[in-house]
Amino acid sequence: MHKFLVISIFSASLLLQACGNDDGDADKTQSNPTPVAQATPSPEPNGSDDHSKVVTDTLLLNTLVKHNEGAFIPAQCYTKTRASNGEVHNPCYACHQPEREPNYLDDGDLQLEYGFRPVTQENKWTNLFKDRSADVAAISDEEITHWVRTSNYFDSNGKIILAEKMADVPANWDFTRDNTWNGFTPDCYYNFDDEGFDRAPSGERTGWRAFAYTPFLGTFWPTNGSTDDVLIRLAPALRQNGEGIADDNIYKLNFAVVEAMIKRANIAIPATEEALYGVDLNRNGTLDVAEEVVYDWKPLEGRRMEYVGKARDLLQAGDLHIAAGLYPEGTEFLHTVRYIDVDDSGEIKLAPRMKELRYTIKASWNNYSQLRNAALSEVKEADTFPERLRSVKGNPEIGLGNGVGWVYQGFIEDKHGDLRPQSYEETVACVGCHSGIGATDDSSFAFPRRVASSYPQAGWSHWSQRGLAGIMEPQWADGTWEYTEYLKQNKSANEFRTNNEVIAKFFDAEGELIPAKITALHGNIGELLLPSPERALELNKAYKVIVDEQSFIYGRDAHIAPLDNVWQNVPEGELTGVESLVVKKY
Repeated sequence: MHKFLVISIFSASLLLQACGNDDGDADKTQSNPTPVAQATPSPEPNGSDDHSKVVTDTLLLNTLVKHNEGAFIPAQCYTKTRASNGEVHNPCYACHQPEREPNYLDDGDLQLEYGFRPVTQENKWTNLFKDRSADVAAISDEEITHWVRTSNYFDSNGKIILAEKMADVPANWDFTRDNTWNGFTPDCYYNFDDEGFDRAPSGERTGWRAFAYTPFLGTFWPTNGSTDDVLIRLAPALRQNGEGIADDNIYKLNFAVVEAMIKRANIAIPATEEALYGVDLNRNGTLDVAEEVVYDWKPLEGRRMEYVGKARDLLQAGDLHIAAGLYPEGTEFLHTVRYIDVDDSGEIKLAPRMKELRYTIKASWNNYSQLRNAALSEVKEADTFPERLRSVKGNPEIGLGNGVGWVYQGFIEDKHGDLRPQSYEETVACVGCHSGIGATDDSSFAFPRRVASSYPQAGWSHWSQRGLAGIMEPQWADGTWEYTEYLKQNKSANEFRTNNEVIAKFFDAEGELIPAKITALHGNIGELLLPSPERALELNKAYKVIVDEQSFIYGRDAHIAPLDNVWQNVPEGELTGVESLVVKKY
């Protein structure tokens, strides 16, 4: 649609009331619960110690941007796609794709040109250019191992540290000055049963459910420095029967319906008597025994799908919504970004220590017409006011809205390793990828990539139960092996092309992929995604240096040597050298 989509704002004005409604839902848009906050630059502190103090004592109580007005543009977008030998690399296609309804962000042209505005041509992610060799060398293997194995989420009694602090909210977290924490309070115990459901110490399910997925391309592969997990929780109505009583079978069926709508595909379920729920799950015209939720969504032809239980009643009343490619209101995701643990046998595992705890909730519904108008309005605003950058609504306590219904909130390590709320500017960095690229499904990355039900626990498991090793490489609809294609296009496992371990393992001296390694990757993504123990330790140390500095607004990518394949200033009108788009086939 337009090259500026990725580097501008979905403002409140984009949530427009629209006439016409392709998805069959009423034209409703609830107001975003986050107050308006303007991004205003503030003075630079002198040195990392000052920055640490500013973050702790000041930035959590305002919505200032201290350093990077374009923090919604990730550091990876400044990658030099042309190598010094003239070879062209294309990691850009991973995020930038032609529109796929209802994501009307057609930003595939950013594979071909950088498209930066003058104000964002300067790369403010200056941590990329630091040499951390001496700092990393000063941290022993024993020290970093102890660090990553020490939980900063649970205390010694198994209580959630953040929740305990929020019960008596620290003054420097209390943006609203009302002595009450008004944002998300962590309530997941990371204690999963054999269906992936989290259980509280009382034994009750918290509603959170873990799922196995194939990690998104590039940065979030563990080989690049972090392990992570993602959990999902649906709104209470989708967990209840018609009388409002919690019902696990209804909850599981509604998960299958939501997954079918997001993936736009049939989803296998245990044999289910449809008459118990009054819903034709397999779409065969009769209430019988269903073994799958069949995706059949053509509302203009009278073909619609339904939830079960109380959610069905709310759907019929117009108080809850359903549409292909969209989650229902009240859907929540909980995402932890963690260090990499290496056990005594050298196996790569999810570390107890969290780098970040990320949370989002779908706070309002936008139908297809509203989402389309939002995207079109964004193009118009970019053309009319090219000097404007995004102005994100929200604050560090309540979270930041992404302009299309979702509110995001994050927690990150302070200099002592305890989790604290992210500042406004630190959270803006999260909102960018979840609202301004063509590759997401309703602003999400992981759930559309959930593995098939043929995997152990039907794919509902946490990485602490079953790891990445043994999961098959994902394929596009045309048979393209997804991770292999990334290696072909980028010649490395990360956008910056600095993962020499993967380069040495998968490419020969001429830079060609080694067939035997690719064959092994097809059957086991761990061959590519998991780092060696030595690399894991070094990247853990590199990130620990950033924590000590509290310099996240200058970049939070773990590296040791300064990066060469990155622009410090992108020339105006610069082309990537890519000649044709790589388009994912669904």
